[in-house]
Amino acid sequence: MKLYYAPGACSLSPHIVVREAGLPVTLVKTDTKTRRIEGGADFLAVNPKGYVPALELDNGEVLTEGPAIVQYLADQEPESGLAPANGTLARYRLQEMLGYINSEIHKTYSPLFKQETPEATRAERKEYLRKRYAWIDGILAGQAWLLGDHFTVADAYLFTVTNWAPHVELDLSQFKALESFQQRVAARPAVQAAMQEEGLIKRSAAA
Repeated sequence: MKLYYAPGACSLSPHIVVREAGLPVTLVKTDTKTRRIEGGADFLAVNPKGYVPALELDNGEVLTEGPAIVQYLADQEPESGLAPANGTLARYRLQEMLGYINSEIHKTYSPLFKQETPEATRAERKEYLRKRYAWIDGILAGQAWLLGDHFTVADAYLFTVTNWAPHVELDLSQFKALESFQQRVAARPAVQAAMQEEGLIKRSAAA
């Protein structure tokens, strides 16, 4: 498999999942502005949507959209516990959470990364995000991970998008449970490895 990614983008989520599951994958760095793959090839030939992540399967098919990709990856190693079994209520709870993160949090960040976004819009979007995070913070105040006692693909996704907050000057310091969650995820070896690979944190001297 090949995972097309851009450093620090939402593709960090499946990158983390790949490492958590111990799956063999080739990482392909992508420039989302020029739509060029490392080496110069046209990324649009891989994913006409033009954005990461994209997962090229061994049979040549390409899977897009982060929530779909992370579930596919988790299902390749069911014993990893990264996603509950298909057909169970727990699996639908996972999809419920992925949908919430995708529509209510992930996409709300988008205008905050655009220089042309008016200040009034920025303020409104930041307040919207705080309201959405308040619900998440309430969940994490009572349990370590979004779905309970086990780290899942939803946790990887939430961690990834929440990492964007400092880059758009979004203050989330009021959410103490969320803050602790981010620290727990960041300390996981697979997460450390993914972030080092993407140049988001420095490699340790031992590495």
